[in-house]
Amino acid sequence: MDKEEYKEFYLSVYRHSLAHVLAKAVIELFGKETQYAIGPQIDDGLYYDFVLPRAVTQDDYKAIEEKMREIIRRREDWRVEEISRAQALEMFKDQKFKTEVITDLPEDERLTIYYTGDDYVDLCRGPHVSNSQELMNAAFCVKSVSGAYWRGDEHRDHLQRIYVYAFPDKKQLKDHLDLIKEAMERDHKKLGPQLDLFMFEETAPGMPYWLPRGYKMYNVLLEFWREIHDRHGYQEISAPVINNKKLWLISGHWAHYQDNMFVIPGEDGTITAEDVFAAKPMNCPNAMNTFKRKVRSYKDLPIRFSETDVIHRKEKSGQLNGLFRVQEFRQDDDHTFVMESQIEDEIEDVMSIADQIYKTFGLTYRAEFSTRPDDFMGDIELWNQAEAALKNILDKKYGEGNYEINEGDGAFYGPKIDLQMKDALGREWQVGTVQLDFQLPRNFGLNYTAPDGSQKTPVVIHRAIFGSFERFIGIIVENFKGSFPFWLSPVQVDIVPIRPEHNEYAKKVYEALYDAGIRVEVDYSDKNMKEKIKTAKNYKDPYILVLGDKEAEEGTVSCNIRGNKQLNGVKLETFLEMCAKMNREHSLDLIETLEF
Repeated sequence: MDKEEYKEFYLSVYRHSLAHVLAKAVIELFGKETQYAIGPQIDDGLYYDFVLPRAVTQDDYKAIEEKMREIIRRREDWRVEEISRAQALEMFKDQKFKTEVITDLPEDERLTIYYTGDDYVDLCRGPHVSNSQELMNAAFCVKSVSGAYWRGDEHRDHLQRIYVYAFPDKKQLKDHLDLIKEAMERDHKKLGPQLDLFMFEETAPGMPYWLPRGYKMYNVLLEFWREIHDRHGYQEISAPVINNKKLWLISGHWAHYQDNMFVIPGEDGTITAEDVFAAKPMNCPNAMNTFKRKVRSYKDLPIRFSETDVIHRKEKSGQLNGLFRVQEFRQDDDHTFVMESQIEDEIEDVMSIADQIYKTFGLTYRAEFSTRPDDFMGDIELWNQAEAALKNILDKKYGEGNYEINEGDGAFYGPKIDLQMKDALGREWQVGTVQLDFQLPRNFGLNYTAPDGSQKTPVVIHRAIFGSFERFIGIIVENFKGSFPFWLSPVQVDIVPIRPEHNEYAKKVYEALYDAGIRVEVDYSDKNMKEKIKTAKNYKDPYILVLGDKEAEEGTVSCNIRGNKQLNGVKLETFLEMCAKMNREHSLDLIETLEF
């Protein structure tokens, strides 16, 4: 075990042991009738699930923390014992969750229990500390309490889950709390509505409403995406959002993905009728039909059909998370039809597009390779062929073994490369994906004429770079903390005439900016100038142009740069050049000087 592995092992033992301390503290505070379920360690601490006589509130947090510290100060020994199944059932006969866990274990399972002192015992595999004094330097605090269902089943017992942050020392805990505070300030679920980007409404759970400013930014992203893909030979298509069940039977989605689809029953109210339809959860089958519409030759390949239609995927309500996990979204999809000999060159080009797009946002990423799942569809030899092709591509790009392999995590129709993006806080998000598919083209009977005149089946590369516009926008809202680069900002320039008599010059400046393709708004109201400026600042727009007598006489603008920095007496032509340069270069930084 190397140093890093030991550190990780120590931290897991430390946190797992604190979970037992938490359970003991809650039992002492809430009484012997407490039912305790499970308490694992997690990335930044631990949690434990309980059924309690009353709801835990924030007022209880301090008492729980103090009781945990009191238990640690007792310096109690921790003892492990191996017991029989019958002994375990007798020992935990009053604990329904422990009893169920024991009952579900294999008959020959080795059962161990851990005592913390003499008055608390838990069913656990361990390992744990040998004495509570090993936790004396523990730095922890109660994070939150949330609802949970026993074993994740909404039809089972409702539990209270107490989360605790836990680190080896106070500095690490403080650093983590600072990071959490910064993450909360960046939270897209808070910033999105504040900046009038998007909203949610209870009649459409997990389906965002794009507000005018947010939809402007969405369209800016889309045009940026289109420009790049046009240069790489992609053709954009659009297809129906709802398709008959027949299509999903051919594609395999009905067998493998039906539970995640919004299904429209047939006239008799069942999903077995021929007139059943479903909202598409993926664009793949429609791309197959588009390819199939006419005879294809090897000379036509590769054919790249990109698509940004709305798709729908049914999620459990507890899994929804702002723009990160939604039920309706627009995926920057593509299905490229290639010969086997073209696979590597095509995927290398896809990776170059990902490099270009992510670099524009100042974001880095790493690749993960996901292999055949248990419920795979098709011929295993084709799977082996597809996996070998992707592995070879990754070996060439990163070096053999310099990427993560997720065994069994591929799509049901093919292996894939997932692109994990790192943001300003060091958090990782799965965004892009590249999937190699030998199966769907066969399901749909796709063919092309080979050089020797024979009919061959094309290979399909499924790929997305953003993953979904919704998730990607959520990521960049948090990454930029709502202060977007000039080229991406929904409104790039706000114009504030000081008094109504300056409205005429403001209109002239507006027209010049608008004609130059700048997204601009002007406030012609008779509100106080400071109030107008404050409104614009709240939106975190890059530039606010304040126009008065001097600016109107000289044909200049006074420019308030995001924050409080000021550029005065800037010629309108110069300001237009500044804006054009930032749009053209997709620069991350705002120009703050006339020397550019």
